Amino acid sequence: MNLYFIAAAGLGLITCIGHFTYGVKHFLTPMLNAQFEAVPKAVLHCVFHYVSVFLVLSTLVLASCGFELVSNMQGFSLVLFVALNFGIFAIWQIYIAFVSDIKTPFRHLFQWVLFLGIAVMSLMGVYL
Repeated sequence: MNLYFIAAAGLGLITCIGHFTYGVKHFLTPMLNAQFEAVPKAVLHCVFHYVSVFLVLSTLVLASCGFELVSNMQGFSLVLFVALNFGIFAIWQIYIAFVSDIKTPFRHLFQWVLFLGIAVMSLMGVYL
């Protein structure tokens, strides 16, 4: 049992819950109700659900590896892939927050904290 992977999966679960509650209410619904072209709106709707699938699958991978349902060799590769993705998500969101015109960007673009936590806990599980 790898407690770091399980902790990362716990953060992933919190991220999923936030995505399906807060994200739907404060991003998806207003975006779908906004007045702009149908094609970009449909693409953004798809992207929201692509992210949904990625979050759920990543959380399941972390939990499976944490409970050793996947061999260590394959599990470490999967976890490194997940950690790399979440680490890049965190870095990119911090960058966007710095360059955006949003007032108090870190209040509105706070997901980087969860993404960074998942990446760090995943890497700790691989290397410690």
